[in-house]
Amino acid sequence: MSFAAIEKIADAVLYEGYILYPYRPSAIKNQQRWNFGTLYPLEFAERQKPVESFSFHTDVLVHGGADWTIDLCLRFLQIVPAGEDGGWDEGFARSRTMEGFRLGELLQGVERTIDLSTPAEEEREKVPAQFYTRPEKSMVAGLTMRAELVQGGLYRVGITVTNKSRVSAEDEALRRMAQPNAFTSAHLLLRVEGANFVSLLDPQQEHVEAVAGCRNAGVFPVLAGEEGVRTWMLCSPIILYDYPQVAPESMGNFFDGTEMDEMLALRVMTLTDEEKAEMRRGDPHARAILERTETVPNEQMLKVHGAVRGMHPLPTQLSVESELTSWDPFPERPPVDAVRIFGIDVRCGDRVRLWPQKTADIMDIAMKGKVAIVEAIEQDLEDNLQLAVVLEDDPGRDMGMLRQTGHRFFFSPDEVEPLGMEAP
Repeated sequence: MSFAAIEKIADAVLYEGYILYPYRPSAIKNQQRWNFGTLYPLEFAERQKPVESFSFHTDVLVHGGADWTIDLCLRFLQIVPAGEDGGWDEGFARSRTMEGFRLGELLQGVERTIDLSTPAEEEREKVPAQFYTRPEKSMVAGLTMRAELVQGGLYRVGITVTNKSRVSAEDEALRRMAQPNAFTSAHLLLRVEGANFVSLLDPQQEHVEAVAGCRNAGVFPVLAGEEGVRTWMLCSPIILYDYPQVAPESMGNFFDGTEMDEMLALRVMTLTDEEKAEMRRGDPHARAILERTETVPNEQMLKVHGAVRGMHPLPTQLSVESELTSWDPFPERPPVDAVRIFGIDVRCGDRVRLWPQKTADIMDIAMKGKVAIVEAIEQDLEDNLQLAVVLEDDPGRDMGMLRQTGHRFFFSPDEVEPLGMEAP
């Protein structure tokens, strides 16, 4: 079974954070690898303080009959350490596909041990052969799956992946020694036959309670592939929305968080010759970025500058001019002459005592109990009234009457007391 339909977006997840701008191994941000979703060998992870991640778990909901099947593909990066002369720890994509798990056996529970020490046939040309000539080490994943009936035709499938690779005592002491046996950017691709997945982000009303009962740790499942099709799911260590897509204008993977192709491409173009030479020597993925950026045609750069999506023609009966001119954000309103406070009409020029209800601002504290003169009564677009006041003992009171900033303050009617009344 091929997962090619969703591997493009899955590759963006796989290499997220692999190498960051300025794409040089000597850059500080690239000397400590920080890829999402790293599962360290269990023996190493449990000896760390705090304990490192060594497994992930996902619950997905499947709606179907009694004879549906599910396929899955475990994907991750394997980091190959540099030689004794230093250099860059290069990463290679690994995957292992397991097909045809039937509902009947899932209800009983499935446990599998996946030996990754020997590459699959499709991996042999991608991962260096010398990396598999280490008999003292192993690379093993543990897979457990179980399905349970939630309600008529709706099943919850729980999947746990654990890194059970062996590590030596030397590897347990150093993270860099354990890294080659870690599953970096680990995630799952799922496909069902004869059934449909249920969105955990936007479930139908009858599935809301079942979704609330799902547990996801380390990854989160979202629908993938063509929008509207519910037979594919991507369980990603990065938070995504249903049916994520790579923008068609994208020139290729830049491995950097927000994937702003235009900005990153322009920055790569400004690197010095020495910096570009290090990119070429450091990593084949960085070299591909440089070669792609240096040869990108102008029309492609214009495409990544911006795109407008979702436009549709307006109905013919709609008059754009009438719709635009019929709404005035600042309609004329009759001025408010007075505000009734405690049974007294307060007007411009009246004296009031201030009782600010908010005390987070030092000005509110300083003006508590002060006598002020109402300079104006203002009304906002939501018809809320505000009294613009000037402090009676302000040496710059004249500037306040001229509506100068710093000498004129606003209070709601329930924060002032007509002078002559007792304080609340």
